Amino acid sequence: METIVSENNLPLFEALASNVRIKILELLGQKPMIMKDLASALGLSNSIITVHIKKLEKADLIRTEMIPGKGASQKLCTLIADRIELVFPSKGLIPRNFHISNTSIGHFTDFDVKPTCGLATKYKIIGDGFDDPRYFLDQERVDAKILWFSKGFISYKIPNYLMPNEEPEELEITMELASEAPLSNAHWPSDISFSFNGFPVGKWTSPGDFGGTRGKYTPEWWNIEMNQYGLLIHIRINGDGTFIEGTKVSDYTINNVDIRRLQWDLKLEVKEDAKNIGGLTIYGAGFGNYYQDIVSKLTYIDQKHLK
Repeated sequence: METIVSENNLPLFEALASNVRIKILELLGQKPMIMKDLASALGLSNSIITVHIKKLEKADLIRTEMIPGKGASQKLCTLIADRIELVFPSKGLIPRNFHISNTSIGHFTDFDVKPTCGLATKYKIIGDGFDDPRYFLDQERVDAKILWFSKGFISYKIPNYLMPNEEPEELEITMELASEAPLSNAHWPSDISFSFNGFPVGKWTSPGDFGGTRGKYTPEWWNIEMNQYGLLIHIRINGDGTFIEGTKVSDYTINNVDIRRLQWDLKLEVKEDAKNIGGLTIYGAGFGNYYQDIVSKLTYIDQKHLK
């Protein structure tokens, strides 16, 4: 989840100034919930719960999305923060802001994968079965919430909302990853390489492919012996270099990865010459232990505030 850094405190204070909204946050802290189920749990009408949800969204505490339901779409509410940091004005304080992009794991723009491989939405396998890379081109692949392959690569394009007057400080990319073993194997290391805008920014070794215990958000229809969840990986690129889980993995900094491109290219790869060729599984919202897809957070300083 995210740490909410609030420099404009009013929406946050307003969101928290309600026992009902506090109860909503407590319920969503246990699991994502459909809005009508929240209304039922709190004994409120749908119209009243909608007002509360909007205030929590405005404060960036929760996220909502429409999902298929019986007969009609339903609104799913998800808690996206587990802590709050308030920034109060003080002399000499430089305001810092951020842009956030969410990239669905099914919205990849290029790939070259080798079996074992496959994709699935939250509701079904995409294609007629596993281990056929052709289904990575199926029209349903945009709805994929889990994908896996033994070696090869997958690439994404991420929008860049940075403005000319904004000076980038740090880019953080988070995603839930694991290895890809036959069924699952917690001791199945895999070297996963990351490229950003064509720059080989670093490598992380996944310890295994985790199954046997159902992921927090993995659907019930998914075989319990298959890959269930991964680890939430943080890649940070700042003025000191590139870091994965706090360990420096390269000297590429925020200033030499072409950060001002209109769109960024992110590539995840298990290379043919890797020491540990153990595949890659990517978990999106609806699978695994973290209800998110690929999240990119760019922290910046607004130069207008420095004049």
